[in-house]
Amino acid sequence: MNLTFDPGTLVVLVGGSGAGKTTFATRRWPASWRLNLDSYREMATDSAADQSATPVADQVQTLLLDARLSRALTTVIDSTGLYAHVRASLLARARYWQRPACAVLFDVSLERRRLQSSGRERVVPDHVLLDQERLMPSAEQLLGEGFARVETVTATSPAYLDPAPVGR
Repeated sequence: MNLTFDPGTLVVLVGGSGAGKTTFATRRWPASWRLNLDSYREMATDSAADQSATPVADQVQTLLLDARLSRALTTVIDSTGLYAHVRASLLARARYWQRPACAVLFDVSLERRRLQSSGRERVVPDHVLLDQERLMPSAEQLLGEGFARVETVTATSPAYLDPAPVGR
């Protein structure tokens, strides 16, 4: 698995809650590369779980995304990436700035995601995890949407288990 990306690439993490996306991203890429809606919701409301702040968080993310892509800086979108319309919007920003877009698909079982979620301060309800499971795209679907490359990470992938940074 090659998790090295060309400078200026938009990297979109795709996977349900508890799949390990944030831990994975934090271990591999500088904080300045990572854009995360939970962080912006928390900044706006003191609660990362406050979904009412998502529109504001999305505006903040879009401003930062444009600022980074306009400078050809590699940018990692650390959110679930499960909704096709959200991915389409991200792909449109990458196209506008003429930057490549790649996806990292987290193929992690529902059972493991339930276990991960149960150990969090903010437990994701089971019905949400089930809904997310139904929304999971395939690698082929992501390629069809316009991602130039899709890397699939599983819970047993060396990249998932290895904390060593890659892709800088």
